Amino acid sequence: MLLVVGVVLLALGAYASWTAGRLDRLHRRVELARASLETELARRSALVAELAGSDVLDPASALLLLDAAHRARAASLEPMEVREQAESALTRAIHATGTEVEPWAGELALAMRRVQLARRFHNDVVVSARTLRDRRLVTWLHLAGRAPLPTTIELED
Repeated sequence: MLLVVGVVLLALGAYASWTAGRLDRLHRRVELARASLETELARRSALVAELAGSDVLDPASALLLLDAAHRARAASLEPMEVREQAESALTRAIHATGTEVEPWAGELALAMRRVQLARRFHNDVVVSARTLRDRRLVTWLHLAGRAPLPTTIELED
């Protein structure tokens, strides 16, 4: 009987250790995906500001894009809800101004696509981490430690 209890405890400990390691790796992947998304958002803002500064757009469109790009850059220091709103406003400004200017169209489309992919990858990793954290054993044994619960990022793209 004691041997059975020992084997069960050993199996439980091995599973808990493996799960804690997996959870730690997922949390690191969330951080890396967040950093990648932040980079892509900054690139997009810089590209839009550069486009607005060039003389290929009409003044009203250039001003709208420059203001939206500036607000998105300034929001990088704000809480994520504010950042999401500013980045979504930048996306709306890009679509509203019809920025299909020839030398910029390909670069801007690529930047927009990279933001979409980075956000989707981030959200997929967040969902995986949250799913693992919702398991009973992870909750009961506090395997997540003090790591904050990761959140998805919702942008208009």
